[in-house]
Amino acid sequence: MIISLDLQSESPLYIQLRNKIIEGIASKQLLPGEALPSVRTMAADLGVNMHTINKAYQLLKQDGFIHIHRQKGVVINPDSMPELNKEYLKNLTESLQPLISEAICRGMKVEEFLKISKELYHQLLTGGDQK
Repeated sequence: MIISLDLQSESPLYIQLRNKIIEGIASKQLLPGEALPSVRTMAADLGVNMHTINKAYQLLKQDGFIHIHRQKGVVINPDSMPELNKEYLKNLTESLQPLISEAICRGMKVEEFLKISKELYHQLLTGGDQK
């Protein structure tokens, strides 16, 4: 999986990296038990500070997406993915609210919003290339 970050984005680089890795897992481009590059290697590949990579990896570990082993390095969680729980649903709602609000302000119909959402969801499920 090729990861690229947008250095001009308002979103912090570590959040972009976290999100790209989760997208890779969702689209099955990254499989359970698969190794990720070391912090040093990933930082060199992306041209960013090692602390940026470390922060993304720590968030992914905290959320249960990866394991970090001294010998094996960083691997996609081979056992299971994080469960759907009330805290995640609350965070999802908080994340979607401003996007939906802006869509409404721009005149987007609910059908169009749902169509886009379904298309992206299915792209990820089938391993399709999303943009």
